[in-house]
Amino acid sequence: MREFSFDSDGVQLFGVEDGEGAAIVMLHGGMADHRAVLPLIAPLRDNYRVVAPDLRGSGRSWNSSALTFDVLVRDAEALLDHLDVEQVVLVGVSSGTGTAMKFALEHPGRLRGLVIVTPVYAGEDRGYTDQQTATFAMMDGLASRAIEEGVGVLRPLYANLPAAIREKAMAMLEEFDPASVVATSRFIASGDQPFASVNMLKSIEVPSLLLRGDDPMHPAEVSDLYAAALPNCYVYPPSTHDVGGAISAFLDEAGLSSVPSTR
Repeated sequence: MREFSFDSDGVQLFGVEDGEGAAIVMLHGGMADHRAVLPLIAPLRDNYRVVAPDLRGSGRSWNSSALTFDVLVRDAEALLDHLDVEQVVLVGVSSGTGTAMKFALEHPGRLRGLVIVTPVYAGEDRGYTDQQTATFAMMDGLASRAIEEGVGVLRPLYANLPAAIREKAMAMLEEFDPASVVATSRFIASGDQPFASVNMLKSIEVPSLLLRGDDPMHPAEVSDLYAAALPNCYVYPPSTHDVGGAISAFLDEAGLSSVPSTR
C-alpha cells in the first residue's frame, strides 16, 4: 500500500491507499489505526481507490490536544483535498462513524455514498446508553495511565479478542503514542455527539449501507435509529462476517462503482 502524509491545521497526519478507481475513504474506530480496516480493503482494492487514514490522535497521526468532531471533520476535508478527490464514498467503523456522520451532514456535496459499520452515536438528545457510558469510562480509566505506565496498560481491552485478531491488535498497540491514546480515550469517554438528533439523518440523501451493531459499545437500539432515519439505506445484520464483501455488493447495487466526474 502507498503511504502518504498531509497537513491539517498544522498537524501532520498519516494515511495509506491502494488501488485505482472511484475513491473510498475508511475511518477506523477508537484505540486503533488504519490497520484495523485493512481486512475491509482487500475485497475492494482491485476495483476502487481505497484510502485509510490514521485519524488524528491514532496510529502515526500523533495528537495530544483535545479532540472534537469539528476538528476530525476538518481533517477529513483536508484529506480529500490532498488526494484531489471531489466526491467520495465514506466508510465509518465503530467510533469512526461519528466523523462520517458529521461529515455527511455538513458536506453533502462531497459525498457519493455512506457506509456505517456498527454505529456508536445516537445524538445529543439521547447520548450514550448506560452500558456505553460505563464501558468507555473503563477504557478511559486504563488509557489515562498510558503516559506514566506506557501503552501496555491497554492490553486488557484486547484480551477477549479471537487469537488471530488479538495478536495483530497487540502489535498495533505497542506502536501507539501514549499522549495520543489519552486524548482519543478522553474524547470518546466525554460523550460528545456528532449531531443533535438522529432525525437529522433524514437529510442524508445519498445511498447508505448500515451494518448493524449489537454489543455494549455498539447497541442494537442505535442501529435501529439509523435504519429508521436514513432515507436510502441498505441494512445488513450484525451476523455479517464478510463486511468488505457486503460493501462491495452495496457499491455495485447502488451504482457507485464508476468514477464520478469532477467539477
